[in-house]
Amino acid sequence: MDRSAVITLVSETYSQNARGSIIATENTKQVYCQVDSVTATEFFEGGRNGLNPELRFTLFSYDYEGEKIIEYLGDRFTVYRVYKGRNDTLELYAERRQGDA
Repeated sequence: MDRSAVITLVSETYSQNARGSIIATENTKQVYCQVDSVTATEFFEGGRNGLNPELRFTLFSYDYEGEKIIEYLGDRFTVYRVYKGRNDTLELYAERRQGDA
């Protein structure tokens, strides 16, 4: 398996400032993975459920800590499904984030 692509996993933490407003802070980390298109079945099944499946990212399970945002080639994607693969890998299925160009 070719894991030469680099993605950025983004997690968000929330805190309250002095005025009582909730502030989101992004934490990022880069990991190596394999990037593939989703299968036709995944695409059509996702479409039936209101999703727009686009890419599948395969990475080592110890690199993933539940992040819901992926940055890849300047675009942001939302993880909508995680599948446990073989040999300590995870497959993250993602769609382009709404409102992100």
